Amino acid sequence: MTRAQIAAAISEATGLSKKETEIVVEGFISCIIDSLRRNETVEIRGFGTFKNNVKNPRIARNPKTGEKIALGKRYIPMFKVSKEFKKIVQDTLGERQV
Repeated sequence: MTRAQIAAAISEATGLSKKETEIVVEGFISCIIDSLRRNETVEIRGFGTFKNNVKNPRIARNPKTGEKIALGKRYIPMFKVSKEFKKIVQDTLGERQV
């Protein structure tokens, strides 16, 4: 699903206009990005947690040339799915596999 499809689905379910819903979806995404920029964790119960995973500095190697490269400290945005969300998906799709 794309952002536009998500906004359209929410618009249909709530009765809000597509434009209003697009603004809300964009605002939601912006809030998560801004929180991760401040290195804060965003926890949405029943859905999951957004947080930054810290990668320590290290010496890496370019596999093509063999050249050594110094990598600095990095922050990688991560999403961890909640147990409830994982169970819902597994139960729903698991039934179809039988």
